[in-house]
Amino acid sequence: MSSLTYHWLKKLSESKKPAYLLIADLIEEDISSERLQARERLPALRDLAHDLQLNYTTIARGYSEARKRGLIDSQAGTGTFVRGRPPAIPLRDGSSAEMTMNMPPEPIALANKLKIDAARIIENTDIYNLMCYQDFGGTAEDREVAAGWLQDFVPNCGADRVLVSSGIHSVLLALMSQLARPGELICVEDLVYPGIKAIAAQLGIRLHSIPSDADGPVISALEDACKTQHPRAFYCNPTLQNPNTKTMPLHRRQALADIAMRYNLPIIEDDAYGMLPTETPITIVQLAPELTWYISGFSKCLGAGLRIAYVCAPSARQAQRLAGALRATTVMVNPIAALLATNWVKNGTANEMLKAIRVESSARQLMASKVLKAWPYLSNADGFHLWLPIPVNAGWRASEFALQLRTQGVGVVSSVAFSTDSNPAEAVRICLGGPNTREECEHGLKLVTETLEYPHHLHMPMM
Repeated sequence: MSSLTYHWLKKLSESKKPAYLLIADLIEEDISSERLQARERLPALRDLAHDLQLNYTTIARGYSEARKRGLIDSQAGTGTFVRGRPPAIPLRDGSSAEMTMNMPPEPIALANKLKIDAARIIENTDIYNLMCYQDFGGTAEDREVAAGWLQDFVPNCGADRVLVSSGIHSVLLALMSQLARPGELICVEDLVYPGIKAIAAQLGIRLHSIPSDADGPVISALEDACKTQHPRAFYCNPTLQNPNTKTMPLHRRQALADIAMRYNLPIIEDDAYGMLPTETPITIVQLAPELTWYISGFSKCLGAGLRIAYVCAPSARQAQRLAGALRATTVMVNPIAALLATNWVKNGTANEMLKAIRVESSARQLMASKVLKAWPYLSNADGFHLWLPIPVNAGWRASEFALQLRTQGVGVVSSVAFSTDSNPAEAVRICLGGPNTREECEHGLKLVTETLEYPHHLHMPMM
C-alpha cells in the first residue's frame, strides 16, 4: 500500500460520506495540495479496491465522479492519470488573474523605497556574517525587536519567549511535531488552512474536525472532543480566518480559553492576518497565556516572499524546546530575510507597508462589492480574500467552477482544499491580492460573475 492510499484509507474510515464521492474529493484535495501531480498515474481499479477495502464498483464510481469534475483521464490499456491544468486563456491585457495564493496586494508606490532601503541595510552589514550559521530562533536583537512588534497582541511578551522562524508554516511543522505523535489527534475547524492538512498528513497526525457557526468553532463540540477524543491541541486562525474571512468575537474566544484551561488543552493561535485590522478582539493568548502558542508573520501583512514569522511560547522553557524542533526541521532562519524584517520594524517601514496594504485591500474589497453585488459572499473590509458560496441554481459544483475559471485565466481555490470533515460546502476562495493591478483584479472578478451567470459552460468542451 502506498502512502497515498494509506492516507485515503484513513480518511475513508473517519468519514460518513459515500465512499465514491469521498474518493473524488480526495483526488481533488491531493491535486490542490500537489500531493498528486499532473500526468501522475493513479492505482488500477482492482488494486485500489483491495487497498481501500472497498468493492470494485465503488472505486469505478469514484473515478467516474473525478472524471466528471475534470480531475482525471482514463485511457484503455494505459490506465488512469491526473489531468494537467488546462491552459489558461489570457485576459484582455495579456496577463492572467492569479487569485489562488492568499497574498497581500503589492503597494506599488512603496516598491522603489523598499528596494533602496534593502540595499542600504545590506550595504551597512557584514556580508560575511550573513553567510555564516546564525543563532537558532533568531539573534538576540531579532527576538527583542520581535517582542516589541508583538506587544499589542501579547502584552508582557519577553524576548526569552519569542523565536524568529522562516515563515509560519515552518513554525506549525515544528510545533505540531512537538505537541502530537503519529496517530494522535489535533482539533481543527471544519474549514482550515490547507497547510495544516499537509503537515498532519506528513507527520501522521489525525485531525479532528470541529463544526463551526457564524462565530467560529462550536464550543460544545470541542468540549465533547476533549472528553472523548483527548486531543493534543487545538489549532485556530481566529482573525480573518482562511478561507471564510470570519473573525472570532470576544465571547467565543473567552469560551475557547475556558475550555483550554479546564482540559489543559494547548492552543495554536495562528494569527497570520491579525495585523491587518486596525481593531480586533483581544487575542486568545491574553485569555489563556499558559496554554497558547501565538504565531504571527510578515507574509500576509508585508509580502508573501518575506518568510519571517514570530512565535511567542507560553514560557521561556517551552520556547527553548521549540527552538530545538525548529533546528531539526529548518536549521535556522534566513539571515538576510531576518535582517530586513528586523530593520524594517525598527525604522517604521513595516508599519508603512502595513498601512499601504490596508488601503489597497480596502479598495479591492470595495471593487468586489460592486462587481459581485448579485452574489452573496463573505468578506472583511480589512482582508484581501473572500469566500464565495456557489448557489445551487447556478448549476456549478465548486470544483467544476474553479476548473472552468482556470481555462479563462482566473485561479481560485475550491472548498475541498480547506475541508476537514469530508463534506465541503460548494464554495471557492478568491484572493484579491494576487492580481498586480486593480484593473486585473476587476477583470478577474467580472469573469467570475460571468461564469456564475452562464452554467452552459458546463457543457462546453474543455480546452
